[in-house]
Amino acid sequence: MSVIEGVKTTSKKIFFRGLFLFIVFLIANSSFFTIQPGQRGLIKTLWNISDEVYLDGFHFKIPFITTVVKMDIKVQKTESQASSASKDLQNVSTNLAVNYSLNDKKLVTIYKTIGREDDVAQKLVMPLIQEVVKATTAKFTAEELILKRSEVSDWLKQWLIKWLELYWVNVERVSITNFEFSKQFNEAIEAKVTAEQTALAEKNKLETIKYQAQQKIEQAKWEAEARVTSAKAEAEAIKIQTQAIQAQWWAEYVKLKFIERWDGVLPKISWLGGSLMNMNIDDIMR
Repeated sequence: MSVIEGVKTTSKKIFFRGLFLFIVFLIANSSFFTIQPGQRGLIKTLWNISDEVYLDGFHFKIPFITTVVKMDIKVQKTESQASSASKDLQNVSTNLAVNYSLNDKKLVTIYKTIGREDDVAQKLVMPLIQEVVKATTAKFTAEELILKRSEVSDWLKQWLIKWLELYWVNVERVSITNFEFSKQFNEAIEAKVTAEQTALAEKNKLETIKYQAQQKIEQAKWEAEARVTSAKAEAEAIKIQTQAIQAQWWAEYVKLKFIERWDGVLPKISWLGGSLMNMNIDDIMR
């Protein structure tokens, strides 16, 4: 055997060994699969899907013949914009966000009837959002859609839960991210709000004027009552003074009558000792 033939023989051996190892690797790699937390695995054999659902972890399968379909059961979020009309025929554009998850007990049925997670969002959730939004906004006027936002959200959630449960989809949360109306409606609302604010300001101003006027009336009544009280007190004082003067005048009147009858001679009082004691008029009056 020449050197060249030996090299060719060695090269063939290396090639076939490498090919064998590659085939072994492919077979081994196709014989197991892993399912991550929050996922479930479905086994598809050629065109048929197995009824068995695999939980998260390490699993074996038949290489080349079977394939694994991984389904996400974590909560997912879909946002959609829906155009509709309100009860008073105003055009409404609603942005709605829906959080949902797939029923892990019905994954095989979901896959057979609808498809993978993206198919559920595109073929089921988003079209239902459109229909439910149209049905809900038709029950409220445009103004009510703004003022009763939480109630509208409850209606949307109630109907989405009802319909999506029929397709084994669990609704976790429904939230309205935005309501948009026509330019004319927005201008009308702005004008109404401005008019209400102006009316409220005028009302507050009128109430202030009424309050100030009432304060003045109360002040005048207080001052009048104070003057009446002062006048009564003054009249009472005058009455007391008059009574005092009248009483004092009676004493002076008695003195005057005594003087008129006095003959100018002071009275004398004899004591046992033979002494006399002169007394003045005030002593006599006492």
